[in-house]
Amino acid sequence: MENQAKYDVVIIGGGTSGCACAYISSMLNLKTLLVEKNNFFGGLMTAGLVVPVMKSSVVEYNCDYYHKLVSTAKKYNAQITYKDKNDGWFNPELLKIVLDEILSNSKNLDILFETNVLDVIKKDNSICSIILNSNLLSIPVEANYFIDATGSGEFSRLCGCSFLKDTNTKQQNSLRFILGNVDIEKFCNFIKSIDFDEDITNTYRNEIDTNNELHFTTASTWDTSKYWALDKILQQGVKDCILEEKDRSYFQIFSIAGAKGEVAFNCPRMSNSLGNPFKHSNDIVEARKAIYRLYNFVKKYFEGFENSIIVNIAQQTGIREQNRIKSKYIYKKDDIFSAKKFKNPVLEANYPIDIHSDKKNGSILTKTLNYQLPIESLMSDEIDNLYAIGKLVGAEFKTHSALRVQKSCMSMGEAVAKHIKQRLLADTEV
Repeated sequence: MENQAKYDVVIIGGGTSGCACAYISSMLNLKTLLVEKNNFFGGLMTAGLVVPVMKSSVVEYNCDYYHKLVSTAKKYNAQITYKDKNDGWFNPELLKIVLDEILSNSKNLDILFETNVLDVIKKDNSICSIILNSNLLSIPVEANYFIDATGSGEFSRLCGCSFLKDTNTKQQNSLRFILGNVDIEKFCNFIKSIDFDEDITNTYRNEIDTNNELHFTTASTWDTSKYWALDKILQQGVKDCILEEKDRSYFQIFSIAGAKGEVAFNCPRMSNSLGNPFKHSNDIVEARKAIYRLYNFVKKYFEGFENSIIVNIAQQTGIREQNRIKSKYIYKKDDIFSAKKFKNPVLEANYPIDIHSDKKNGSILTKTLNYQLPIESLMSDEIDNLYAIGKLVGAEFKTHSALRVQKSCMSMGEAVAKHIKQRLLADTEV
């Protein structure tokens, strides 16, 4: 970093929304600092192995960064476009390199890895400066605007902000993992002979942009709202004492772009005990035990997995919802179901209400029309120069479950950068 302690924008958190905000901010010639606690970018997309990006709407607001991510990932063979036209199938490990290229080559952008915020200095209703800690070095930083992109809201908490507490319901967490040395061709033939529902199980080979690799997705839950062909096999695994009953609750797997023979698991589920750090830590241990059970299960029951090995367990828990900022406008259930329009929308999407439950038939998946989100839902109601993006969006619990997906989070980051540019221009004119 240069000897420069004053910025237009400081972004805390280099995850899904933070990277988008930093890239667009730098493209708008704003002096920007991006602070990341890990030694790589990407957040849940990399450390949490949360791929692919869920498809949501064909109407695009604030998607410049997303398209930059897709085009750069393609250069590294870290991206494919699936049969449903979803171009967000990424390789989580290669994304670390992809994001380095995008952000390290951005002008006006300074980067600090392995750095945390120690303290926040405020005056009245504004943040004046922050103190950063990097390898035992304290760094004071001033800025016009600060952005919390931590996902957990740890920066907003340091600032003394309030969070929404409108429900006792909690989204279930997950701890993803990857198996390697899988015979994908053999498995796809096997799974297609069992499940004929294309909405659940499908495969795709595109000779143009996947190097003739075969890709797939399949899933099963213990909910009885629809028929899950794989659940019979999962039940057998329970009977044979290889799985536990809770392992049936949610099972979803995908192939990975540019990773021949590797399969990503969006499971096992974990209880949401974030309010109790001791229980949460124990839940992580239990989740790794579940990973080993699932590993032994697929080796025995799934053709193509006989010689599979565990190659990656997520470094970061997949947390769907933790803290939501008290924003200037709280996005409500009526807003999403009425498809309310806003003057300057942050995004337009149609990803459904998606709530994961630990109870049988307790999960919710409700379709919506195309909905918009206002910028005011990303602006702190208590601090004038603070924005909170990504999973921190100020929204009611149910509507948050639709907004939290990655492409929408990227649009939030992009929109905030553009909004700050407008505010700075307005300040200059005054």
